[in-house]
Order: sequence, then structure tokens, then C-alpha cells
Amino acid sequence: MILILGGTAEARELATALDEAAIAVTSSLAGRVSNPKLPAGGVRSGGFGGPAALADWLRGNDVIATVDATHPFAERISASVAQACPATGVPLLRLERPSWSERQGDDWRRVPDLRAAAALIAPLGKRVLLTTGRQGLAAFAKVDQAWFLVRCVEPPPPPLPPRHMLALDRGPYTLEGELGLIDRHHIDLVVTKDSGGRHTEAKLDAARERALPVIMVDRPPRPEVNSVATVAEAFEWARRHAQAG
Repeated sequence: MILILGGTAEARELATALDEAAIAVTSSLAGRVSNPKLPAGGVRSGGFGGPAALADWLRGNDVIATVDATHPFAERISASVAQACPATGVPLLRLERPSWSERQGDDWRRVPDLRAAAALIAPLGKRVLLTTGRQGLAAFAKVDQAWFLVRCVEPPPPPLPPRHMLALDRGPYTLEGELGLIDRHHIDLVVTKDSGGRHTEAKLDAARERALPVIMVDRPPRPEVNSVATVAEAFEWARRHAQAG
């Protein structure tokens, strides 16, 4: 069996390709979303309990190769699998979507984390589109100089910014839709994470169109493992290991 970690669009595309090729595949989802988009093949939900428990799971489920296709900010599981796979001899590949890059007309400020992003808001904008996900919003809980449109898939836990409105939505997004959102709510600043990928990139195109500043939170350090940038590359890698197994 091939194990895919992650509920990203790339993880689902890879699971579909492997399932259609009659290669046994199980996708492991974090379980933080109550109604996730389910991938093809087998599915498990919830954490493993750390590197040792994950290693036991790999041994007990005849995993012949693992693809870490988690979100670029899912630090904990990537650290765990980078320890568990070498301990069990299971090959590991990281499917890492490329970071976003600035284009002509962009006005970005890159910061290392959410707290740094919160500290930079006051001089840049008063009405903020905040798309950093439902985890970590406490970093913005004391920012009372701005109003926030907080977009995430499900209601986030408190604390939240004092002045905010929730926009519960799931990508992919379009340029037309993002421009409409910005105009309706008079957004003058976008705060987001460098998640990469085409599904949520339209907000950056819209910010460029409206000449809005963007605060971009850089990705955290990840373990150094063998990595590819495309689903096609990950599929070929997994297929070779499935055939060898």
C-alpha cells in the first residue's frame, strides 16, 4: 500500500491517479475539517500520536512507500514522518507545491510568522482580508486598529480579532470572485500564508489588480527529504515502488 499524508488538492489528485492505476492507496487526513473532500482509495482520519506511533502504523499496515503531500504549513506531521520512515525503512517523498513568487505590480511584505504579520497591519491597512486559515488566529486577537474579513473553511476557535466578519468558504477561487469580494468589503490589505498552488492564487491576482499591499507569511522550515513539485512526478515515484514491492 502507498500511504499519502494530507488532504490537499495535490494529495487527492495523486490518490485518484494511483487508484485508477489499480495501486492500493490510503490517504491520511488530519481530521480538522468536519466535511472534507474525500480522496479515492482508502481513508483514515486523525493524528498518529508522534513519530514512534506512526512508525508502528507503517509496520502494521504493509506500507511500501509514503508521500507527504500535506499543506506547506503542516509542520508537525512532516517532522514525524521524516523520523518514522527512516526508522522503518519505508521510502519517503515530499510532494511540495511551489511557493508563490511576486510579479510585476505586486506590493508584498514577507514576514516569518503570524505574529510578525499582525504587527505589520496597522501602517498598511484598515480593512483586511485575512486568509491564513482557522489555526493561529489568536495572533490577531489584539489588533483593534483594523476590521478583518476572516475567510476559512469552518468557524475558527477563539480568540479572534475584536472587529471581524467570518466568510466560510472553500476554494478554488476565481479572479472575478475575489475582485468582487474586495470591492464589496472595501478591502485595502490582504494577509495570507505562502501556501502556493493555483486553487487560492486568485486573491493575489486581485490584490495586484486593485494595487493592494499583501503581507505574505513565509513557510516554516521543513525536514530535508527527497521532494518533487508535481503530482505526475509523485505518481511515477509511487508507481515504481509499488511495482518493486
